[in-house]
Amino acid sequence: MKAIAKLINDTYEIEEKLFELLSCAETDCTHFYQDTAGITDINQIKVLRAMQKNNLSDIHLHGSTGYGYGDIGRSTLEKVYADLFKSEAALVRVQIVSGTHAIALALLGNLNRGEELISATGRPYDTLAKVIGLREEYGSLKHNGVDYKEISLTSDGKMNIERLIKQVTPNTKMIFFQRSRGYEWRPSFSIPELEHAIGAIKSVYPDLICLVDNCYGEFVETREPIEIGADLVAGSLIKNPGGGLALTGGYIAGNNELVRRAGIRLSAPGIGTEVGASLNFNRTAFQGLFMAPMIVAQALNGAILGARFFELLGYPVLPAYNERRTDIIQAIRLGSKELMCAFCRGLQRACPLDSQATPLPDMLPGYEHEVIMAGGTFIQGSSIELSADGPIRPPYEIFLQGGLTFSHVKIGLLLAAQEVLRRSK
Repeated sequence: MKAIAKLINDTYEIEEKLFELLSCAETDCTHFYQDTAGITDINQIKVLRAMQKNNLSDIHLHGSTGYGYGDIGRSTLEKVYADLFKSEAALVRVQIVSGTHAIALALLGNLNRGEELISATGRPYDTLAKVIGLREEYGSLKHNGVDYKEISLTSDGKMNIERLIKQVTPNTKMIFFQRSRGYEWRPSFSIPELEHAIGAIKSVYPDLICLVDNCYGEFVETREPIEIGADLVAGSLIKNPGGGLALTGGYIAGNNELVRRAGIRLSAPGIGTEVGASLNFNRTAFQGLFMAPMIVAQALNGAILGARFFELLGYPVLPAYNERRTDIIQAIRLGSKELMCAFCRGLQRACPLDSQATPLPDMLPGYEHEVIMAGGTFIQGSSIELSADGPIRPPYEIFLQGGLTFSHVKIGLLLAAQEVLRRSK
């Protein structure tokens, strides 16, 4: 550690006490890294089996152009995802631009005028709230005549399933679950918690569609939402399942008919899922998926260390380093706009790209407050790579995620902490 500390100090001039604190934090976290390794092994086997079952070969790594008719790489990729997620079908496309887009396709493709969506996990995060149309956005669910209501979480951040079941009406068509915390100071929802909630709902209303926003959660546990009763699941390939290699894209997996309807929404009626050129997407999507369990483990270990490190520095964190995790996000309550900006300045200095840039708060599409972001990533906006962001609003929390290598996360934590300490003096 001393040799590493000297090398980093010679490069970045980090205060010695931060190295000592990080070393203490890492010692405290050792047992939890072992837990992560066990989960990684199970998920690696699952990915490998899905690829081998579908006889993956070099021919599947090449793409198509134009309409993309007969793209066997694209169709095989979707079969791999379907087998991996234990679903009837999957839609995995370069044309899906984000996790919000994937969820929007699942919602807009399966909800019609006069039907109702209920969120079981409280208010969705900012960009999805606009898809729902909480401010009557054009093209949103509410604009298209879909009714919506949400069930607030309990005081301890749990789902209120009993209240949700009472709110179901004959028009209710779909229940939405956001697995990750988003920009909220609350626990994320584990697979066992989702299993209990979906089971309770299905026992009373078996025909209700249960959709899980799986962003940031893939491969963090040993089971995925379809395995525990969800009908649909959606996410982004520049988060966990892309393994830091997928250049863009998103996925939807689940019931065959529900996935088909989402595919129609992506393309057009009468065209559905039979078109969509994969270009140079297939190789990185396959290889990224193969790498994903290991990459997610690197990010998880970084989040665990970050929690303990900033806890030792005196800042509230969620989850704590010794708590069970169901996503890769680490929330840190810094308490002021200035410290949020300082954290991001430090983390930006650790980035392989744009390390010379200074992050500044700004308005972004889909958000209601200024957002500060740090992340010089190889894939633009990739949050499986080391990055941090948060809306500039009280109580001023930053959300750390990603890290292709654990060593890189350590450097990022040191530089972020250095800037926070300097600004807090």
